[in-house]
Amino acid sequence: MSRFIKRFLPITVILIGMAIIYFTGVYKYLSFEVLKANHKELKLFIAQHPIIVSFLFILSYVSFTALSVPGGIFLSLLGGYLFPQPLSTIYVVFSATCGATLIFLSARTALGDSLRKKAGPVLRKMEGGFQKNAVSYLLFLRFVPLFPFWIVNIAPAFFGIALRTFVWTTLVGITPGALAFTLAGGGLEKIFESDQPFSIAAIFNIQLKIALTLLGLLALVPMIIKRIKKS
Repeated sequence: MSRFIKRFLPITVILIGMAIIYFTGVYKYLSFEVLKANHKELKLFIAQHPIIVSFLFILSYVSFTALSVPGGIFLSLLGGYLFPQPLSTIYVVFSATCGATLIFLSARTALGDSLRKKAGPVLRKMEGGFQKNAVSYLLFLRFVPLFPFWIVNIAPAFFGIALRTFVWTTLVGITPGALAFTLAGGGLEKIFESDQPFSIAAIFNIQLKIALTLLGLLALVPMIIKRIKKS
């Protein structure tokens, strides 16, 4: 296999996967309405095939994350609905980290070196600053959802962030959010039975936003201390 194919094969597979997902409309099934309409059958199926459902859930979550398909919040809720704690949180954190790592590696392999070589002085300066404080920046971006998940997965690839740093900061950074949404997913059965309206905003409320923002700011403390010492 030539070097060119090795370099671009992963990102090509991901792009083809994205095209299939969008053109077939599979992502439309990731909705609260579809889950509500089929939740009894789904519960019955998981009772009969718990291992198969666990495997399919993890595989689906990894694939959708790697393909950057919108629906991560829904899948986290679904995980909380299907599996008890702490399994649901473990499945979600593990799957999301694997999927994020796949797209990170694909972007770094295909485009990372080329973009860094062509980068101007401003981008090089940004790269240097990001690398020096990679842990603080990455944890902040994971705790505080200012940007879409897929952007935070790809951007570090262009800044030359080490794989180990990317993986562990992703694992730690997404855990609070994953725990919150899987806990909320565990309460969906009552909502289905009572036919109450469902809203993501009710879960991702101001209290949760404040908690995640505080965690993000806490992650920046080491970088701030470092700068204070230098000045």
